[in-house]
Amino acid sequence: MTRFGPPLLLLLVGFLFQGVLPAEECTTCHTEQAGKLTKSAHGSLTCDTCHEQHEKFPHPANVAKPVCATCHADESTEFQKSVHSDEQKKGNTAAPDCGLCHGSAHELLKPKTEAFRKALPDQCGMCHSDIAEQFKTSVHGMAVASGIGQAPVCSDCHGSHAILRHTNVNSPVFRTHVRDTCGGCHGNVQLSRQMKMPEDRLVSFDESFHGLAAKAGNQTVANCASCHGVHHILPSTDPKSMINPKNLPATCGQCHPGAGKRFAITQVHFLQGKESQAVAWVRQFYSLVIPLTLGLMLLHNLGDWLRKLFRLRSRRMVLATARQSAHADSHGLAHADAQPEMRMLPFERVQHLVTAVSFLVLVWTGFALKYPDQWWARPLMMTEASRPMRSLIHRAAAIVFMAISVTHLISLIVNRKLRHHWMELAPKVSDATEAAGTFAYNLGLIQTKPARSAHSYVEKAEYWAVVWGAIVMVASGCILWANNLILSHFSKDWLDVATSVHFYEAVLATLAIVIWHFYSAIFDPDVYPLDTAWYSGFSVRKHAKHEGEKPGSDKGPAHK
Repeated sequence: MTRFGPPLLLLLVGFLFQGVLPAEECTTCHTEQAGKLTKSAHGSLTCDTCHEQHEKFPHPANVAKPVCATCHADESTEFQKSVHSDEQKKGNTAAPDCGLCHGSAHELLKPKTEAFRKALPDQCGMCHSDIAEQFKTSVHGMAVASGIGQAPVCSDCHGSHAILRHTNVNSPVFRTHVRDTCGGCHGNVQLSRQMKMPEDRLVSFDESFHGLAAKAGNQTVANCASCHGVHHILPSTDPKSMINPKNLPATCGQCHPGAGKRFAITQVHFLQGKESQAVAWVRQFYSLVIPLTLGLMLLHNLGDWLRKLFRLRSRRMVLATARQSAHADSHGLAHADAQPEMRMLPFERVQHLVTAVSFLVLVWTGFALKYPDQWWARPLMMTEASRPMRSLIHRAAAIVFMAISVTHLISLIVNRKLRHHWMELAPKVSDATEAAGTFAYNLGLIQTKPARSAHSYVEKAEYWAVVWGAIVMVASGCILWANNLILSHFSKDWLDVATSVHFYEAVLATLAIVIWHFYSAIFDPDVYPLDTAWYSGFSVRKHAKHEGEKPGSDKGPAHK
C-alpha cells in the first residue's frame, strides 16, 4: 500500500481536474476571451467543451470552428426550416446565422435576460431597419425600451429559430394565427391586470363576426393586425394610431368603403354588460321573452301529453264498456262518422315544404357561424379556408325564404280560395278563452276539457309567430347583409343591434319550432308518429263535428 499509494493518488487528482486544467492554461494566452466568457451564457463551460485539439501547442492550423448544433441540435433543426436558412441555401452571405443574432460564443447573453431582449430589436434591425424603427416607436417597443420584461419583442411574435414568412401557413403571424399570437399576452388575464390592459379584448373579438369567421377558418376576415397594425401598433389616444377615433373611418374603410363618414364608429370591442344601451335593451328583452315563451310552451305541451297518455292507456277499457257511445266525446275521442278534414290546400303544401327546407338550412348555416367546432357544423367548414360556402348557402336559403314569403302574400291577394282558407287563421277574441281553458285543463286545474276549434289557437300561434319571426329575421338579416351600406349611412349601433336581434330571434324561433310545432305535428299522441297534412292535405287528427258544419266539408268553423 505504501509503494502504490502516491502514484494512484496523483492519477486520481489528475483525472478529477483534467477538465479544469486546460481552461486555466488557455487563460494564459487568451485573457480577453476568458474575461468575456465568464460573463456569458457559456460561462459555466470549459474551453475543451467546444474547442478540439486545444491541448496541442502550438494549436494546429485549419482546426474546424465549434459547431453550435453539437449542443443545440433542436435549435439547429428549427433553424433549418426558417426563412433565414432558406436565404443561406440560396447563397445569400448576408443571411443571419447563430453568431449574428446571439453574438460571439464568448460573450453571448442569455436569451431571457432583460439586456438580450432590449438589444433584440437592434439585432433584427441590422437587416430589417424600417420595421425596427416602426417597432421602436410602437407601444410594444416603448415598453421594451422602458424595461418592461413582459413586453413582446420580435421573437415573441415571429418565433426564435424557426422564423417563417408571414405568408407561410405555419407561421405564428399567418393570418389565421394572428389571433392566437396576440392572445398570448392579451388573452392572459393575470398579465392584463398587471399591465393595466383591458382584460376582455380576446374574448370580445371571439364573440364578434370577425372572430367567429376567423375561428371558422375564413382567411379574408379582419384580424387584430388589420385594425391595430403590425409593427407600428400605437395606443388609441395617439393621433397616428389606426384605431384613433379620427382614423377609424380609414381603418374600417379598408374592408367597408365609406364606413364612419356620416357617423363616428362606435365601440368595437364589447361584451355583455359593456355593450351600448341599445344592445343592452335587446339582450334584456330577449332574456325575458325567450325563457317565458318557451317555458309556457313546455308546460302547455307537457300537460297535454300527460293527459293524452292517461286517456290512451285507458281507451281500451272505455271502448269495451261504453261501445263507442256518445260519452266518448267528453274524453276527446272522435265521432265514428268523423270525416278527414282538408287542412292544407295543394299550393299551401308547396309553400310549407319550401319554407320548412329554407328555414332548416338557415338554422344550420346560421348557428354554424356561432358554433363552428360542433360536429354538425364541421361539414360546412371543410372548405371555409379556401372557398367559404357557409355564407353562400345561408344567403341562398335566405333568398328562397324571402321569395316564398312574398309569394305567400301575393297568393292571398290574387287567389280567392287561398284567401278564404287563410281567414281561418285570423285571430279571434274566443282564441284567448280557448287557450286559457285548455292550458288550465292541461295543468289539471279544471277537469272538463274545453271545446277546441278545428283551427285553434295552436295553429294560429304557429302561423303568426312565423309571420312575426320572418319580418324580424329578414329585416335584421338584410341590415347585416348590407353592412357596408349601413356603416356608410348610419351608426355602427345599427349593426350591433341587428346582430343581437338576429341571434336571439333565431334561438327563439328554432326552439319554438322544436317545442311547439314538432309537438303538434309529430309528438302529439293524437297524430304520432306524423301528421300527414303536410303532404296529403288531410290530417290524421280527428276533430269533433261543430254545429252547422257540413259532413266532408273542408271548411273550418269560420265557414258555417
